[in-house]
Amino acid sequence: MRAIAEFIMRGRVQATLVVVISAALPLLFWLSAAAGCLVLLRRGLRDALSILIWALLPAIGWWYFGEPRTLLVLFGALGLALLLRASESWNRVLLCSVALGLVYGLVLGAQFREPIDAMAGEIQKLMPQMLDGVYQQMSVDEQARLGSLIAPVLTGLIAALLQIVSLLSLVLGRYWQALLYNPGGFGREFRALRLPPPLAMLLLVGMLVGPNLGLQLAMLTPLCSVPLAFAGIALIHGLVAQGRLAKFWLVGLYITLLLFMQLTYPLLVVLAIVDSLFDFRGRYVRKNGTGPTNGEG
Repeated sequence: MRAIAEFIMRGRVQATLVVVISAALPLLFWLSAAAGCLVLLRRGLRDALSILIWALLPAIGWWYFGEPRTLLVLFGALGLALLLRASESWNRVLLCSVALGLVYGLVLGAQFREPIDAMAGEIQKLMPQMLDGVYQQMSVDEQARLGSLIAPVLTGLIAALLQIVSLLSLVLGRYWQALLYNPGGFGREFRALRLPPPLAMLLLVGMLVGPNLGLQLAMLTPLCSVPLAFAGIALIHGLVAQGRLAKFWLVGLYITLLLFMQLTYPLLVVLAIVDSLFDFRGRYVRKNGTGPTNGEG
């Protein structure tokens, strides 16, 4: 990974090649966004724009053929990178990623409504099997409401996946920046990530109340969960770095995320909410008389 970062930062031509080629190749759009984030974080918006404007050509081409991810993730990750460069606050980045996810959801709902509705229709046909016994006990109105929520929630899930990819692209770009110019800085920065209680409660309310405010706001549930999940991952990394958990917990975390995401992901959300109230890492630091660790990637 270091070799890629060094190649990107070697010059404008090299950075342009990585950004454009990875945007043109299938399933490598995240690498294009990460490379763009690295350039923007290190050199600023002006230098980044002179490179990223070329990435718009393959991104728009993919959009024309019905693949929106390249363009959406590219713009989203760069917007978050610009915010991180200006504020140096991951809490602001995570909060703004929810707004970014809403934009993703609105764009997907407007431009790709037909395929999403088709997918929602197929899911609705499977609901009696998926909720065997429970679905049959529902009233007609309850079944109709459940069916009406499928399309907005599905849109929110797709938007949340794009939100996650945008954040991961920014994380990779930040990691590259620290690797080249501030070794160890990103690790300290990420492990210190903790959502303050008001922000965590706001996200929790968005998850729980969103579907009751309107059908379209049902997408808030998956979108608001993303910052909490990232904070939960940062908590595990922080506890491992403090020696309170063994390193195999990190391996187990990522393996279970891949194999049992439906169980691990909600647990991370709960851990982040509890940590926002009790600050497990901060209590350990104060108890052992160690000062705070600040890192810039």
